[in-house]
Amino acid sequence: MAWVYLVLAGLLEVVWAMGLKYSEGFSRPWPSALTVVAMVASFWLLATALKQIPLGTGYAVWVGIGAVGTALLGMLVLKEPATVARLACIGLIVAGIAGLKLTSNG
Repeated sequence: MAWVYLVLAGLLEVVWAMGLKYSEGFSRPWPSALTVVAMVASFWLLATALKQIPLGTGYAVWVGIGAVGTALLGMLVLKEPATVARLACIGLIVAGIAGLKLTSNG
C-alpha cells in the first residue's frame, strides 16, 4: 500500500505544480485553494508512504513523478517545446524511478 500512497502523492505533486501556474502567484482564489489542498494531501501521502519506503527512494520517486508529470503536462497543456532532447531526459527520469522501485526493499 505504501507504493500506492507514493504514486498518489507524486500525482498530487503534479496537480499542485500546475496549480502554482494557474493560481498566478496565489492571486486567484479557486486555483490557489486547489493548489494548497493538493500540497497538503501530497505531503501527507508522502509522509505515510515513507513509514515503509526508504527515505531516499521515496523522495526521489515522489520528485520524479512530479517532474515527469509536470514536464509532460507543460508540453501538452501549456504548449512548451517537446524536443527530442527533452523527451529523452524525461525517459531517463522514468528509468531512474523504475530502477529505484526495482532495487528498493521497502
